This record gives sequence, C-alpha cells and structure tokens, in this order.
Amino acid sequence: MLAGPSLVLASTSPGRRALLERLRLPFEVVAPDVDEAGVLGMDGASTARLRAVAKAEDVARRRPEAHVIGSDQVLELDGELFGKPGSSERARAQLARLSGRVHQLITSVALLVPGEPPRVHTEVHHLAMRPLDEAAIGRYVDADAPEHCAGSYRIEGLGITLFERVEAMDWTGIVGLPLLAVSEMLRRAGWGLP
Repeated sequence: MLAGPSLVLASTSPGRRALLERLRLPFEVVAPDVDEAGVLGMDGASTARLRAVAKAEDVARRRPEAHVIGSDQVLELDGELFGKPGSSERARAQLARLSGRVHQLITSVALLVPGEPPRVHTEVHHLAMRPLDEAAIGRYVDADAPEHCAGSYRIEGLGITLFERVEAMDWTGIVGLPLLAVSEMLRRAGWGLP
C-alpha cells in the first residue's frame, strides 16, 4: 500500500462500499454532490463515463491529496436511458418495460490520481429479463425495495430471480464497481494489491 495518499470512494452506495472492501485496502467514503440528471452524454456509455468522472472530480476538489474512485451505472433499452426509479411505483413501471427483453447495464468507473488525467473504464453488460407479470413484479419490488437501483433491481439479491441470462465481463461490474478494472487501476497507481 502507498504510504502517502489516501483512497476515497465517491459514492453513497452500500453495494459499492462492500465491493471495495473486498480489496482489503483502507478507504473512506465521501458522498459526491452531483446532479446526475444534469450530466448526460450522447448515449448510455458516455453518460456513465461522464457521471463517474464528475463524482470523482467533485470529491477530489474536497480531498485534493487523495486517490478518488467514482462510479456510475446506466441502464439502456432501445436507446432510452433508465436511472434510479426513486419510488416503488416507478420501479414497477421500469420492470414492466424490461420484462421479457434484453437490456444493457453500463457501468463506468473513474480513478483520479492528483496531477494525472482520469483513468476510466466502462463495461457493457447484456441482461435478458424473463417475462414478468404484474404480480411477480409487485412481489419483487415489495421484497427487495430497488427504488435506488438503476433499472429497479438488485441482481446481487433477490433480483437474480428476474433473469434468464446475464452476459458480463466482470460480475462485480453489474453490482456497481468492476473490481477487475479497479484492481488494475489501483495497481498502476502504486497500490499494493496481490
């Protein structure tokens, strides 16, 4: 591990925090102050990249000596971007739209190291949701409360039951923080990982 800089996760996501803990590095969590709705790219991938960098940059302004990780996820279906639903009603509506369809879940992670350009990695995952009726959607939303998850599901929990097929480069990227990429970024920045 580096003797000098600290590591900061620019996220309020318990899932991202739990994933980063798996690397057994000391880190802090600082909530970014970014209006995600105001940060849009040309498509899902560019939107996720811009938001991941914006979150990291916001926290880096407050912690300029630190190495800061920002991450974002965007769900894309037929060119339409889905964010966090914010309510159980919207979660039900999103799941009804995804039912029986293949969508893309795009995860982007950015590492900011002082004095260097952002290191950014983006992954596109393809997920095939099984056909769901209104009752199944209601049971899932009531049980897993996915109102703060892109696409209205927690695949690391009961949400796995919603899918027929998942194609991913790195399973942790679907949960919210692709640890294969994060590990490589941190190693290149001088952090002592196995």
